[in-house]
Amino acid sequence: QVQLVESGGGLVQAGGSLRLSCVASGSISSINDMGWYRQAPGKQRELVATITTSGSSNYVDSVKGRFTISRDNAKKMVYLQMTSLKPEDTAVYFCTASIRRTFTFSFQNYWGQGTQVTVSS
Repeated sequence: QVQLVESGGGLVQAGGSLRLSCVASGSISSINDMGWYRQAPGKQRELVATITTSGSSNYVDSVKGRFTISRDNAKKMVYLQMTSLKPEDTAVYFCTASIRRTFTFSFQNYWGQGTQVTVSS
C-alpha cells in the first residue's frame, strides 16, 4: 500500500502564510514527479505546482512569485510554502506523486486526502 498524507492547512488572514507538507509512505521503490493541486467549492481541481526529482518546478500563473514548491527525496516529502495568501487561494489542497511500488515496473499517480486552506479577507 502507498499513502500520501498532507498537513499544514488552516485558517489564515489575507496576506498571511502557510506551509503545507505531504509525506509518502508504504511499499515505495521510487518517486518521480510530485505536486500540489487544489479544488475550490464549485470549481474543478486545478494544478498549482509540480516538482521533478531534480528540483525543477512549475507553477500556475496565479501563484507565481507567491508559492514555492520543494521536496526532500530522502524523507519522501513535498512542501508548498504559500505567502501573500489571497481569499481566492481558499481551497482543499491535494498532494500528488508519481510512484513506483516495490516489485513493480510502472509508475502510478497517487493522491492524498486533501487539507483545507481558508484565507479570510
